[in-house]
Amino acid sequence: MFRGLYDWTLRLANHRHAIRSMAAVSFAESSFFPIPPDVMLVPMILARRDQAYLIATVCTVTSVAGGMFGYAIGYFLYDSVGQWLIGVYGLQEGATEFRSWYAEWGAAIILVKGLTPIPFKLVTIASGLAAFNFPLFVLTALITRGARFFIIAALLKRYGAPIQDFIERRLNLVGMAFLLALAGGFAVVALI
Repeated sequence: MFRGLYDWTLRLANHRHAIRSMAAVSFAESSFFPIPPDVMLVPMILARRDQAYLIATVCTVTSVAGGMFGYAIGYFLYDSVGQWLIGVYGLQEGATEFRSWYAEWGAAIILVKGLTPIPFKLVTIASGLAAFNFPLFVLTALITRGARFFIIAALLKRYGAPIQDFIERRLNLVGMAFLLALAGGFAVVALI
């Protein structure tokens, strides 16, 4: 079921535009795109373990830049674009709840949510909507996204061959677990 997509992603990982493509996905995911950059990050690092930290760096920087764009959507455009985007994902109640949480837990929310499968775009838009301190937002986004992507890079660089073997032998299981985690992230936000 996932074999074709996995093989295509591994081939893309060796393409000369692979890092740029992943950067675009990473940027977009932090502000409006539903698919996390891990879909490209993991196969790219497996294909190019010698560039694991470069790939993680690009993913982190573009994710934070996309987060700034998401913040701008929440801060400047929430009444139009922001509400529409939140509505597309069915997260209207979650965004309202996040706004009230920011008064007390802003930095902690960004740090925790940035590591989870909960859509980071909701955090970035809600941060702008709540007019959360922008420099602190950027710093916490950099910490949490960097931690997520560099942990993945370090594990794949160190244990890449056995992990790749595990993924390839149990590709359908890994693919379904990823889809469940992604759906679970959206479900958790919808329940909050």
